[in-house]
Amino acid sequence: MTQITLLHTAEAHVATFDALRDRITPGAVLHHVVRPDWLATARASGPTEALIKEITEAIQSAQGTALCTCTTIGDMAETAGALVIDRPAMTEAARIGGPILMAYALESTAAPSRAALERALARADKTADVIPLPLPQFWPLFESDERDAFAACIAGAIRDALPTAKPACILLAQASMAPAAALLSDLDTPVLTTPETALRAALAR
Repeated sequence: MTQITLLHTAEAHVATFDALRDRITPGAVLHHVVRPDWLATARASGPTEALIKEITEAIQSAQGTALCTCTTIGDMAETAGALVIDRPAMTEAARIGGPILMAYALESTAAPSRAALERALARADKTADVIPLPLPQFWPLFESDERDAFAACIAGAIRDALPTAKPACILLAQASMAPAAALLSDLDTPVLTTPETALRAALAR
């Protein structure tokens, strides 16, 4: 029986991944660890020794494959042996090439997402323009559980950026942004989301 332990920093991701599991592989067992305090600490103080210790211990005690669904703490989780949610999507973005429009709604996501994408490009032996699209003004909608409004605002901002950016692909760098992809399904440009690609990668481990 396949088991995956998911490390979340938002309760909303539990339902997202349970729904994906039910669609992709109903027999898999998902164990959810929800720690919003990890994100709060990382945003306020960065990768403190205490935070690294807690994340590492959670990964070492995980049942099955450990999958971290938070980009902000992703580097800490990856160092401890977890699969990080955005890595498979980064690999796909590197395969497609640039320009890559990288949208994110948390400033603490910007640096680790950019670094992960640059590493993916290096592994693919490619160079590509990465166009950051910071959308922190919409994060309060997610935090207040206004998910439909959050997705609509993200999708609208991406549409506004397309004429100037002219990207080869669009990367929604955070799991919370994934619902915006459905609102962009009419585009010819590929829209890459992180939850499904990450779960499939975890299942393949």
